[in-house]
Amino acid sequence: MKLGIMQPYFLPYIGYWQLLNAVDKYVIYDDVNFIKGGWINRNRIINNGKVQFFNVPMIGASPNKLINEVAVNNDPNLINKNLRILEAAYKKAPYFEEGYKLMNKILNSRENVLSKYVTYSLRTICDYLNIKTELIISSELNKDNSLKAQDKVIAICKELGATDYYNAIGGQALYSYGDFDNNGIKLWFIKTNQIQYKQFTDTFEPNLSILDVIMFNSKDRIVDYLNDYSIIGQQDKNRHKMP
Repeated sequence: MKLGIMQPYFLPYIGYWQLLNAVDKYVIYDDVNFIKGGWINRNRIINNGKVQFFNVPMIGASPNKLINEVAVNNDPNLINKNLRILEAAYKKAPYFEEGYKLMNKILNSRENVLSKYVTYSLRTICDYLNIKTELIISSELNKDNSLKAQDKVIAICKELGATDYYNAIGGQALYSYGDFDNNGIKLWFIKTNQIQYKQFTDTFEPNLSILDVIMFNSKDRIVDYLNDYSIIGQQDKNRHKMP
């Protein structure tokens, strides 16, 4: 069984969805500390020719709280403000109607806990892209929460019976092939190939929110993007070692 584990990121870039789509089960890591200035509550869009952050309004966010302890501010005025931002940013995009409909549903979900809010957004977009991966909530697992970092990930893999653990390419420095192998688990990394599509100008802005991808591409094209990656394993790492 192929397993992925990631924090609940808000409208993440295409690589996150490639990882989610590549595995059989995906653990949403909701019981770790909130990271201020990270990707849990925000992502990047294009607005008026410039890249800007699009944020989930929060109440009392702190790195001393777990992600599932942070509250969302569902003030209708803030929801409408965010919808107006998206309309101004993307109303001339070819797939604006599809993207706006999804975002209207997400922003009006009324989930008042950040982890549940972002999980709802992930499920909504999975449904849109026909991604069938089973989503599992980390805080609902029976696991040893005293474990840290790689040890905790390996414990989750063993708890769920994973034979293969997949992570984004940026996590290579965090994990040891040998440690996973010693626990009977194969370690793999997904590296997104060069994905480029037409935005508003001739200058392409890469790695923006999945929302940007949805606004400019048909559903069928995005499904193709989901499989446009390379898989890096231990044999690939060894191949590139100096003799």
